Amino acid sequence: MPKVTVVQVVYNNRRFIEPVFNAIFNQTFQDYRAVAVIAGNTDNGKELLAEKFPQVEIIDPGYNIGFAKGHNLVFEKYPSEFFQLVNPDLIMEPDYMEKMLLAFKNEQAGAVTGKLYQFKDLKFKIEDFRNNKILDTTGVLIYKSGRARDRGQHEADCGQYDRKTDVQAVSAAGAMYRGAALDKVKTPRAAGSGFEYFDEDFHSYWEDVDLAWRMKNAGWRCVFAPQAVAYHGRGAGSSKHGYAHVPAFIKHHKTLSPRIRQLNYKNHIFMYIKNSRVFYPQFFAREFFMFAYILLFEAGTLKILPEFFQQLPRMWRKRKMLKSL
Repeated sequence: MPKVTVVQVVYNNRRFIEPVFNAIFNQTFQDYRAVAVIAGNTDNGKELLAEKFPQVEIIDPGYNIGFAKGHNLVFEKYPSEFFQLVNPDLIMEPDYMEKMLLAFKNEQAGAVTGKLYQFKDLKFKIEDFRNNKILDTTGVLIYKSGRARDRGQHEADCGQYDRKTDVQAVSAAGAMYRGAALDKVKTPRAAGSGFEYFDEDFHSYWEDVDLAWRMKNAGWRCVFAPQAVAYHGRGAGSSKHGYAHVPAFIKHHKTLSPRIRQLNYKNHIFMYIKNSRVFYPQFFAREFFMFAYILLFEAGTLKILPEFFQQLPRMWRKRKMLKSL
């Protein structure tokens, strides 16, 4: 059994396949297998992947399985000591996995993230990426209000995040997970057989913070390993100035697809309901203003409410189940 299983859920990402998988197979650490789950193939990326990288094991369920369920299939089917997640737009430095594994020498480390930088244009070469010192994530911060954001995102890297440290959560864009930690926090599927590691009711977005929060509540550590470096062409990040600059926040949100906005809204509430030990007043205040903002500027996001109320009882059951773990 390989020490690490490298996982990618591919969703119409043909233009990224060659640079991303070249980086995977150029790793200094070699005791791994690579598995790709096809969630969308309108651009024939699957065929390119099979042609250029025949060593990749491909799973094609034939529909958009989603980020959560796609990874869960691999977690169940390919037992491994560690799982390295690689977003379709993540390019790793050659020693990325080697440096990530060093952080797992601490047996309480359940999830590790490296230092991820932003990139915008694949026309650039890897040398150009290395010259770009704008951070994408160095871990995730979670507030009492339920807000979660990538630590350091949009900041110029001036060495302020060069210290290995525990973080509250990790982004799954380039995270590595300990298989034993995943097994400790898995829950039975509501319908059908098997288990959920990422919450499949989330489908996509916030499922990574939800998983890390569950790990923390179960006694595992989330660790930032600054020497592990990768480059992420994130599709849906945060507004550069957060809530402090309202026009910029509105402009940023308008760049997101309606479905992304809907999943963001639903899932960030479910993440809090499932995992927060205390329901802080800040949570209710933030949700009041968030709902008012959506009502005024993004009414289409409210189309997610029937799905929200359908899934809400399951979230309460999951909360009770997780408290008993």
